[in-house]
Amino acid sequence: MHALTSGKPCITALAKVGYQRTRQEGSHVRLACEGRGPVTVPLHKTLKRGILRSIIRVAELTVDEFCALL
Repeated sequence: MHALTSGKPCITALAKVGYQRTRQEGSHVRLACEGRGPVTVPLHKTLKRGILRSIIRVAELTVDEFCALL
């Protein structure tokens, strides 16, 4: 997994599987996708491993699938 993934590339990767921005509050972007759970992605310079894994799990992707989208 890309340990230094930031929020913007994460949002771009999720958009490739159908996620769209629904709202933004401060540095946190909420994304929604038909048939998948909604996710909140912080626009931080680097996402911690636990946050990134949580986003991947809610998006119903494997780590390898997510890395391929980056």
